[in-house]
Amino acid sequence: MDRETRVFLDFDNTITSFDVLDDLIQRFSQDKEWEILEADWAKGRITSKQCLEGQLRSIRVDKPRLLSYLSQIKVDPYFIPILDLLKGRGIAPVIVSDSFSFLIETILKNNGINGQYGLKIFSNRLWFRADRLIPEFPHHSAACGKCANCKRGHVVDKTGRGKHCVYIGDGRSDICAAQFADVVFAKDTLLKYFQAKKIKCAAFKDLKDVYLYLEGELNDSAQTKKTRR
Repeated sequence: MDRETRVFLDFDNTITSFDVLDDLIQRFSQDKEWEILEADWAKGRITSKQCLEGQLRSIRVDKPRLLSYLSQIKVDPYFIPILDLLKGRGIAPVIVSDSFSFLIETILKNNGINGQYGLKIFSNRLWFRADRLIPEFPHHSAACGKCANCKRGHVVDKTGRGKHCVYIGDGRSDICAAQFADVVFAKDTLLKYFQAKKIKCAAFKDLKDVYLYLEGELNDSAQTKKTRR
């Protein structure tokens, strides 16, 4: 891996072991409208932005109660080893998520991950109004419109000529972005899509698989550079 490396990770069900946003919506919704919206989104009748806007309208949870819920969530045991490995090689990974920065940053902080790794986070935003959650979508692309947060835009913007892109994800919102990567680790919906389209990818169960790949590739690259000297 002689080229400069860029590593992009989805958050829910990738860095965490389950989809935190989906669980939060189910747990704190006051009605079952979220199920109708989820089904419409899955069938392509509405965009993820429309889906999330509708689902959040049904949620009733104040900030202290939400913080209490988030305090219980752990990241994958291999996420911090990946961050340490990348930091040692001068690589700042990027989180791209259709979830919300407040949720992601709170979970990371609760797991001891602050600013020490140079993590970049591109996601939607969340504001509180009493027990209502108000969404904001600063990275929405009107040109495409499929996803609330255009992950493809972040990958294309940061992966130029001569860069080696690794993408790790699981869902529909990862499909566009992952197709611009050199190496893709996929599970669940993303894996099924890549397999159906016969696009090369590596299936993963958890981040241990990703860690072992990165460790091998980065060590090989370091050894190659040392030999050339």
